[in-house]
Amino acid sequence: MEKITVVLVDDHRVMRKGLRLVLEDKGEIEVVAEASTGEEAVDLMNRLSPDVVIMDLSLPGMNGIEAIKKIKELKPEQRVLALTMHEDVLFLDKVLSAGGNGFVLKRVADEELLAAIKAVHRGEVYIDTSLQRYLVTRALKPESQGKSRASVELTAREKEVLQLVALGYSNQEIGKKLIISVKTVENHKTRIKDKLDMTTRSKLVRYAMEQGLI
Repeated sequence: MEKITVVLVDDHRVMRKGLRLVLEDKGEIEVVAEASTGEEAVDLMNRLSPDVVIMDLSLPGMNGIEAIKKIKELKPEQRVLALTMHEDVLFLDKVLSAGGNGFVLKRVADEELLAAIKAVHRGEVYIDTSLQRYLVTRALKPESQGKSRASVELTAREKEVLQLVALGYSNQEIGKKLIISVKTVENHKTRIKDKLDMTTRSKLVRYAMEQGLI
């Protein structure tokens, strides 16, 4: 089995060293590079294509949220997992809106971190278990989702597109998977957003999770 390649981004050298030891301990993951700033992380993406970028959010200069946005602009298909001490739903929303594929707290056990990396590598969205209660709460408040779910009817194709959008696929990747043009993908996304009255990816991800699409 090929190892999952990872780039670690954290401004604390000791933290990076500890994470490397934890991740490489079982031989399933290989840390191919490290960065201490958002700028360094973006620069690395010009030269490397790791399976997963593990991104701290509190970085000097360009913070982790901004770095995720830049990386996604550069490589829309790149998987990025936010690893942070901020147990705050506002940070979760910002990570998802920036295009992040997962959100994990630094205090999690080794096994959960490994599970998060594997999930993101598979193309799934991973949310720290302690914050999943927030998603459930949001699901019970229709006003936070835009239009009532009962009044929304997505077509089978729109559900397929929404699922892939929520999983972090680019328009080009969605087009290839569904064998449709990029323009058609864009049209589907526009109709989905109009039907759900949602404009941000974070809301679409939450809706998709609530509907069991991911």
